[in-house]
Amino acid sequence: MNDYVIATASTCDLDVSWLNAHHVPFIPYSFVINGKSYPDECTEATKDFILSEMKQDHAVSTAAITTFAYYDFFEQFAKEGKNVILLDMTQALSSSYNNSLIAARDIQEKYPDVKIEVVDTCAVTLILGLLLKEAAAMHEAGKSMDEVVTWINVHKQNWTGRFMVNDLKWLRRGGRLSNASAVVGSLLSIKPLIIVDPQGKLVAYNKVRGTIKARKQLIEDTARNMNDETKEHETALIYSGEKAEGEELLKEFKEAYPQLTNVNLYRLGPVIMGHIGPGFLATVIYGSPRGEK
Repeated sequence: MNDYVIATASTCDLDVSWLNAHHVPFIPYSFVINGKSYPDECTEATKDFILSEMKQDHAVSTAAITTFAYYDFFEQFAKEGKNVILLDMTQALSSSYNNSLIAARDIQEKYPDVKIEVVDTCAVTLILGLLLKEAAAMHEAGKSMDEVVTWINVHKQNWTGRFMVNDLKWLRRGGRLSNASAVVGSLLSIKPLIIVDPQGKLVAYNKVRGTIKARKQLIEDTARNMNDETKEHETALIYSGEKAEGEELLKEFKEAYPQLTNVNLYRLGPVIMGHIGPGFLATVIYGSPRGEK
């Protein structure tokens, strides 16, 4: 009996229509523009809005989900006697993970018959999204809560994400890059290439000059983690700006790897978008475990 739900956060960057269709509830992160807070509703409208604001050079900030918000989120399921698996973004990028642990503990004290498994996914955006899709498929196939949690913990490192950042000013504004480095990098058209490491941290491993060269390098580097199982799983390509940029990445990626037939294009959500900005491109594959840069 599937007496549990698989829940997630908006940073999985899957559309609300998919989440609803697969009965996956989500807790929204929020972003702040001009002093006003907006929830990430996992919709195209939300993504259109933040892109429009960033094109106008409006600064964006984000905040962790509070313990109180997680408590309310969990309690709606506890009242129904349902157990919960929460797949949220990596604790390496947000204090939300620890807040969710505190809320889960408090809920289980109030509802001792309810079990809440908070998994450190070591993932964000479509790395989290593809992991969630696999977990949801197992749930729908009748797998037990323990089977799903065990599978996630064994296989979560098999998803590797590689990112290309277009404009360094957004990293500078978020305090993740010095002003001098951002200015010099922008003048030289430097595009950092970033990998999500085994702990879920974003680690720059290369710098390429020019968008076309950086995109090509991003595609080439993706092969480093490919193996015989890659073609059996979905591959995600991500963009944060204009769709044409994502479609160009999709075209070149398919030309490079025609053996991969399940390749889909996604749009980056507002939370990571607020720190990285338009022009971001990424690849996410299932393959050999993370670690190879």
